[in-house]
Amino acid sequence: MKMNYSYGLRRGLPIALGYLSVAFGFGISAVEKGLSPIQAILISLTNLTSAGQVAGVDVMIALGGVLEMIVAQFIINLRYSLMGIALTQRLDKSFSNIHRFTVAFAITDENFVMAASEKEKITPSYMYGLITLPILGWTLGTALGAFSGELLPAGVRAALGLAIYSMFVAIIVPPARDSRPVMYAIIIASAMSSIIYYVPWLASHISSGFSVIICAVVASALMAWLRPVEERPEEDSNG
Repeated sequence: MKMNYSYGLRRGLPIALGYLSVAFGFGISAVEKGLSPIQAILISLTNLTSAGQVAGVDVMIALGGVLEMIVAQFIINLRYSLMGIALTQRLDKSFSNIHRFTVAFAITDENFVMAASEKEKITPSYMYGLITLPILGWTLGTALGAFSGELLPAGVRAALGLAIYSMFVAIIVPPARDSRPVMYAIIIASAMSSIIYYVPWLASHISSGFSVIICAVVASALMAWLRPVEERPEEDSNG
């Protein structure tokens, strides 16, 4: 099997099709919140993080500060750094630092899983092929959603704008079903978010960006303390 650009393109096509539909919802949601279509498209073109983009738009709309944006994006997207570190063990010798920095832009959950599943060493040309269509699909989907808002009725726009949140539900339900600590963390974060939103004093003093940060950190830290994941005994390397 050749780990070349064309093979990477074929592997990235299903991801691009999935991104196209999800980004359509982001484009509608971003414009509904007050961004222009061009602004929404530029966000998707220069970023490739659905949860980070949704949180980032909320921070911008709420006129949040730079520090708030940095902390929110750091927490939401920290997992991508871990994925990148994991992939370094699979790269071949032709992967220079320039290639690593460039490809790191498009490390997402789906791209990581696809690359990590390869049996051969990962080459730069394969990774460039793998990320090309997902980037285009994410940007094109955002553009279609952003500009369609001017053509669709308000009720349809509102319904389609919810599509981005259905993706988050699809992400959290499987691990919550398999792990009680994860389910409890989701419940705690959701309860805290509701309290912050509906209690007038908290809503007036805590912006939406910091609300995400507080809920995510407190819920995950609390469950890490109460229900830590048990370490698996290391397998004997000698068999």
